Amino acid sequence: MPRGDLFPDIAPFETGLLPLGDGHVMYWEQVGNPRGQPVLFLHGGPGAGAGAVHRRFFDPAHWRLIVFDQRGAGRSRPLGELKSNTTPHLVEDIETLRRFLGVEKWLLFGGSWGSTLALAYAQAHPACVTGCVLRGVFLGRDEEVDWFLHGLRRFFPDAWAAFAEHIPAAERHDLLGAYLRRLTDPDPAVHLQAARAWSHYEGSCSTLLPSPETVASFAQDRTALGLARIEAHYFEHKLFLREGGLLAGMDSIAQIPAEIIQGRYDMVCPAETAFELALNWPRARLTVVPDAGHSALEPGIRTALVSAVERFRRR
Repeated sequence: MPRGDLFPDIAPFETGLLPLGDGHVMYWEQVGNPRGQPVLFLHGGPGAGAGAVHRRFFDPAHWRLIVFDQRGAGRSRPLGELKSNTTPHLVEDIETLRRFLGVEKWLLFGGSWGSTLALAYAQAHPACVTGCVLRGVFLGRDEEVDWFLHGLRRFFPDAWAAFAEHIPAAERHDLLGAYLRRLTDPDPAVHLQAARAWSHYEGSCSTLLPSPETVASFAQDRTALGLARIEAHYFEHKLFLREGGLLAGMDSIAQIPAEIIQGRYDMVCPAETAFELALNWPRARLTVVPDAGHSALEPGIRTALVSAVERFRRR
């Protein structure tokens, strides 16, 4: 995809590894203006990790961008580790990183699972958040997980068939459990094949038009293993969210401004969830991109995200 509407490629001015306990070590980086307005990038998945292209949503002359890979994901270690890997752990990791870097408050930017984690963190630490830019909203409810595992077959029957057929017919009544058993099998020949099948499915459903580039990026072994194993682990445990879910905690962030960007034809995280979140958030502005699916890198989505960030810059 041409990406001329994003800011130019830029390297971090600082990187590091931060021990978190329980054997986890977090990769983090800072990009842009060391004295700029802080913004935190929250990647999707859970387990997908962040990439260099994600730096390009932010004007490096203005923003002090902080990027990190969540537990078990990307460049954090160990890859695909499920021990002590829950949403409360990730929320505390963000606080640990904020204090370590000396940030008082920051803007949160997250899509898909990144939107879930942004909401969970903001509700736990509202005084530390200046605003939120969220894309492809996912609230982690049972019906949303079931849609991913089963409902997508209505629109992507071929991709879903390949996803389901990786599992023997006798086990397909519980696709999530069958995948999790394989993804946690110690044999790489077992867990890597399952990870590729899971990630290929997700990548195939993430754009409005077919995108071999997107599918290929999802299917790379390192990305696939972190994404599939951690995603299945979180799905099995209802995303480790509190009783009542994220909508029950909206009062705590009612005064925080938000920009919600949603593709009209997002099949991974359908638009109704973003509409419901906006209805429960007095200071949220919802932008529906009429010709886009789920991926942050689709032309309309990335343009809307850059515009949303720029609106926060002008506040």
